[in-house]
Amino acid sequence: MLWETVRLALLSVRRNALRSFLTLLGIVIGVAAVIAMITIGSGTTEKVRGDISKLGSNLLVVRAARPDRSGSTSFTPKQLDDRDVAALANGLTNAKAVAAAAQKQVRVVYGAQNVAAEVTGTEPDFFIARDWNIALGRAFTESEVRGGTSVCVIGETVRSQFFGTGDPIGQAIRVNRSSCKVIGVLEAKGTSGFGMDQDNVVMMPLAGFQRRVAGNRDVGSIYVAAADGVPTSVVQDDIETILRDTRRIAPGADDNFEIRDMTQIADAMASATTTMTGMLGAVAGVSLLVGGIGIMNIMLVSVTERTREIGIRLAIGAHERHILVQFLVEATVLSLLGGLIGIALGLSLAGAASAALSIPFAPSAAVILLAVGFSALIGMVFGFFPALRGARLDPIEALRHE
Repeated sequence: MLWETVRLALLSVRRNALRSFLTLLGIVIGVAAVIAMITIGSGTTEKVRGDISKLGSNLLVVRAARPDRSGSTSFTPKQLDDRDVAALANGLTNAKAVAAAAQKQVRVVYGAQNVAAEVTGTEPDFFIARDWNIALGRAFTESEVRGGTSVCVIGETVRSQFFGTGDPIGQAIRVNRSSCKVIGVLEAKGTSGFGMDQDNVVMMPLAGFQRRVAGNRDVGSIYVAAADGVPTSVVQDDIETILRDTRRIAPGADDNFEIRDMTQIADAMASATTTMTGMLGAVAGVSLLVGGIGIMNIMLVSVTERTREIGIRLAIGAHERHILVQFLVEATVLSLLGGLIGIALGLSLAGAASAALSIPFAPSAAVILLAVGFSALIGMVFGFFPALRGARLDPIEALRHE
């Protein structure tokens, strides 16, 4: 019985192919928009998390606090120094790496070529804290850091600019005005979530950087990686306690340093993109309601056109429920066809957008199933009133209809 009803519904759809297509177009556009928006949004969220994770897992970055522009700063600004680094390195028991770093944008030269790159002076633990592996050669050692040896590790962008795919190990480049021997090449990380090329870098031992490039003993940042299984919030509390003591900050006074938890930043940015995805999906979902109204409208027209057919069926013994089920199935079939076409179209649009925007293609099976179920539900809900109207026709009046 049900299969026969479905067959009749499909015949009705085929009999009025153009009208049926225009009817389900609203459902197609609605489902496609919802699928595309949510898939693109999920891919964006994954990209944000991936870009933040490139900075290092369970990473905390300590910097000196800057005064407010309004001039209402309630603390005395103070640059980070070696004592802060030593205090954290010796006092933190839940950290797997603590590394000081200072950066400066300078001109790097090799032969007749030059490039503006970010030069970072740091320590071996920096590579552990940032989850940054050496692709070729080696990192500098603790003895090279203490001695300020003129060696460096370059990023993939610098290597490509100067050496192409060749081996740069042992070659000398000029950083600012000082010669530096290349001992390693960093693993490529690509562009960060903030749009910066992370591979356009040169890493040097901190002491050598301070002496030859920066010209001072300042420490710009301290990178702290929490030990595996230890929440970053625990390590952050420990950092605050140690630095307040080391920097002699009075009880109740504001910190003259700031701590950035990259895990929290990643969660906040992912939460923001998820919220935006939900809002865009909801806006796109409005078109599904418009499509449902279109189905109701066309089913009312169909009932009017087929009044005589309904009268004949009722006269030869069909029950009201048979007429009701027939029109409900027709509306549901129309809506489901629109949903399936919309899913294919939505995934195609999301795939094209993912390729164009260089974000992961992240379709959700749950969202696809929900779209199919919702499109069928729309067909049943908006098809119920026309179906009920057809089922309650008086057979005598229906047979008189021309």
